[in-house]
Amino acid sequence: MPAESTEPILHNLKLNRYTVEDATVVQCSGRLTLEHAARLKAEVKGMIPEHKRIVLDLAELVFMDSSGLGTIVGLYISARSSGCRIQLINMSKPIRELMGLSHLLDVFEECGRSGTRIP
Repeated sequence: MPAESTEPILHNLKLNRYTVEDATVVQCSGRLTLEHAARLKAEVKGMIPEHKRIVLDLAELVFMDSSGLGTIVGLYISARSSGCRIQLINMSKPIRELMGLSHLLDVFEECGRSGTRIP
């Protein structure tokens, strides 16, 4: 009988959605990598037609690779063309550095620089 995995759940991507004021918040936990990016894309892209403001809370995101970054940019473009805003909040230092190296903090300027939090 195989032993149970002792790998932390943080090796996966967990998404939790809730509403605060005029925003739909998607709390992302774990790792946003190639194997999990499609899940985030499907979840958020399905919300774009119905919502005017979607906030990705990255406080518990421990790692993001280029696929995750590309997914966030793709969602931003899709949302913008549909009259929806996508904002990022609570970026960890490594995630902020990745966004900065990619010159994407300016794209997400409103929340990216201030580290705005949703109550």
